Amino acid sequence: MTTEEIRNNVEKALEEIRPFLQSDGGDIKLVDIENDTLVKVQLEGACVGCSVNQMTLKSGVEMTIKKHVPQIEKVISVED
Repeated sequence: MTTEEIRNNVEKALEEIRPFLQSDGGDIKLVDIENDTLVKVQLEGACVGCSVNQMTLKSGVEMTIKKHVPQIEKVISVED
């Protein structure tokens, strides 16, 4: 998979999970993809201060991204 295909598939994965985050007043954006294996995202809105955002990141976001791009090893949340 090319770097561009990886980025497109990660974006598709985020589009799949975005409605769930938005229903709780939050959102997510792709910040960067390093070495085609590490995805950096930024949680926004209500997700920023949510006590379960790390669980959402791991069990929701990371799982969905890995479903679309199996070579992704890790998804981390970064701040502005």
